[in-house]
Amino acid sequence: QVQLVESGGGLVQAGGSLRLSCAASGRTFSRYITGWFRQAPGKEREFVSVINWTGGTTVYADSVKGRFTISRDNAKNTVFLQMNSLKPEDTAVYYCAGRPSWSGTYYRTSEYDYWGQGTQVTVSS
Repeated sequence: QVQLVESGGGLVQAGGSLRLSCAASGRTFSRYITGWFRQAPGKEREFVSVINWTGGTTVYADSVKGRFTISRDNAKNTVFLQMNSLKPEDTAVYYCAGRPSWSGTYYRTSEYDYWGQGTQVTVSS
């Protein structure tokens, strides 16, 4: 069993930065694929980024490419999402999710076995 807890959300002005953390319990988490998703009010949950267990493979949604960076510290069982140059359209609840192996459809919410409770990110204009 893996439990995920996100933190680091908040209110920031456009152009600002935030760093989200996803802390996991469970000693096997270091082998897990971890994704970040977000859900804005009235919209479906969408893929943001994913990282494999070594950190050697990362993928980003086009909407965040060049602004967000995903990374992980397996010694601390934590995955990070550094968000720079934030825009009002980045406002959403951000969720981290985990699955035990790489999937070619990593962008689908249905591919993930474990989810955190989410952290709110609000970007003001």
